Amino acid sequence: MQVWSVANQKGGVGKTTSVVALAGLLAEVGYSVLVVDLDPHGSMTSYFRYDPDELELSVFDLFEGVLAEKPDATSLILATDQENVSLLPASTALATLERRAVGKEGLGLQVAKALRPVQDRYDYVLIDSPPVLGVLMVNALAACDHLLVPVQTEYLALKGLERMVRTIEMVNRARRNKLDFTILPTFYDQRTQASVNCLRELHEKYPDNIANTVIPTDTKFRNASMQGVVPSALDGGGRGVSSYAKLLRVLLGKGRQGNG
Repeated sequence: MQVWSVANQKGGVGKTTSVVALAGLLAEVGYSVLVVDLDPHGSMTSYFRYDPDELELSVFDLFEGVLAEKPDATSLILATDQENVSLLPASTALATLERRAVGKEGLGLQVAKALRPVQDRYDYVLIDSPPVLGVLMVNALAACDHLLVPVQTEYLALKGLERMVRTIEMVNRARRNKLDFTILPTFYDQRTQASVNCLRELHEKYPDNIANTVIPTDTKFRNASMQGVVPSALDGGGRGVSSYAKLLRVLLGKGRQGNG
């Protein structure tokens, strides 16, 4: 089982879209996929038509109550309408976690521990994390084999990326194995000088970590979200989906190298 996390300390950069798009593409070629929503906003949970305000059980229970003592994701996983994709949902209670976590130790590994009992059920786990450095993002970084960092191709996003890279460096000092990461330019519009300049700067500053593609601004992603389907089910040959498919081929290669 390979675990990929999608994270950035800036919001609105395409994290949830990236998770859902990659999960759909993996599922369509026969892989069994679990998507994990660690964002208190529950965007991915809502995407798959579950209400984060109404769920009795969610990823929050891995940090509170009985499951916090021996975290196990098995009882929390929900089915989705997408074949081969299951969901470990978020609830709005996650918004209280930072306050509750004060003084508690060892919470940074709860998700990694919870995934071990289900590792034979899934080929890939994709984690959507909140845009805040805290317990939830730390869990996403600690649990993953590879990190994907979506970055909107505009100036302020570059500043946010610098913070994220510093966070990765901090995490690497605590990890046994160095965390490999890929920077994914998103919302790219080649007609605008801002996007072109930002992409050029990303290649100059992070030549070893920049993705082999860019994700264009594509209204089909919004349409897929409105319908609650993965983007490839709505527009498999579109620009956006084709870009994610190109990225996925590289990520799959990295996974095979890691397993080897």
